[in-house]
Amino acid sequence: MKLIEIHTTVATSEDAHQIATFLVVQKLVACAQITEIKSYYYWEGALQAAAEFRISLKSVDANYAAIEGAIRERHPYALPAVYAVPVEHAFSPYANWVIENSAGE
Repeated sequence: MKLIEIHTTVATSEDAHQIATFLVVQKLVACAQITEIKSYYYWEGALQAAAEFRISLKSVDANYAAIEGAIRERHPYALPAVYAVPVEHAFSPYANWVIENSAGE
């Protein structure tokens, strides 16, 4: 199985914790990390600057569709950023832990 790291951002800590907790409890992801960030972007023709919370999720590629669906169901944004990047190299014991803890319920 290939490891991936999925990213999304939300406006509130509460939304971040709700999404992260759901995905870990469902065992779709082995780990969720939340960090506070400052984002700059264009939205509806105007430059925006906003405090956001980035959620980084560790899982396997086979779970991506289910993870994306779960995020989209719970995400407050009209156009949420949800994307995955492949993990090319990982410490084997850690990779095995991610695989074991991303097996679903």
